[in-house]
Amino acid sequence: MRIGGRRINNLRYADDIILLANSEEELQELVDKISRASGKYGLLINESKTKTMATNGGICVIRINNNILEQVDTFPYLGSLITEDANCKKEIRARLAKGYSVCTGLYKIWQNHGISTITKLRLMKALVWPVALYGCESWTVKKSDEERINAFEMKCLRRVLRVAWTEKRTNEWVLKKAGVDRMLLSNIKERKMGYYGHIIRKKGNCLEKDLIQGTMPGGRGRGRPSMKWMDNIRDWTGMTMEQIMRSTEDRQEWRRIVHDAANPRCEDG
Repeated sequence: MRIGGRRINNLRYADDIILLANSEEELQELVDKISRASGKYGLLINESKTKTMATNGGICVIRINNNILEQVDTFPYLGSLITEDANCKKEIRARLAKGYSVCTGLYKIWQNHGISTITKLRLMKALVWPVALYGCESWTVKKSDEERINAFEMKCLRRVLRVAWTEKRTNEWVLKKAGVDRMLLSNIKERKMGYYGHIIRKKGNCLEKDLIQGTMPGGRGRGRPSMKWMDNIRDWTGMTMEQIMRSTEDRQEWRRIVHDAANPRCEDG
């Protein structure tokens, strides 16, 4: 595939490799090349761990040693969940579920009356949030995802404060009792926009910058266009692409913009 005029047919991290192709024949050729090159050094491709995926929802038959590889619609890669529709909804749900699993596992700490609420909140931020927000810089966050993230944060706070759902306490009451404001979504926005500024400021040949700024040949299908990764940056900052590009050049200015965008002021006082 070509992005910004740059041809990309593989992504590598240690011994984990993703092969990209526009057709089944091209992908089979890439797999055969990898298999032959690996065989020269006594390395074998693990067929049970190797999967195929078609982004157009079609059938992709790829063989290794005459064995057909399993085709899947989701696949975990480097801790993230890759889906055939390139939607982050499943990934966000999976990360929040893992985060809440950790929160549930700390049940004895939340029930301990000898530990102060402040310490419990610090433990939640140190042990639960990193699991839930792993890889959030790559998310495309929609409105429904924001609501799910806010609900997850409140669910964790209720766990920490030992507030049962039968008590019918409002979210405002829970936040006031904990002495905190909603911070999880703001944290995600800061991390994503901070990552964007870091990538744009890179000099020279940079794959990440090509992926963010580059365009692909051809046109899209009919219907409403899908939300893009960059749409979050534009919506959160309220700036045009030209303004964003200029602002990222100044670290201090971009840091201020990121903080203001992630923590908008309440005009109602």
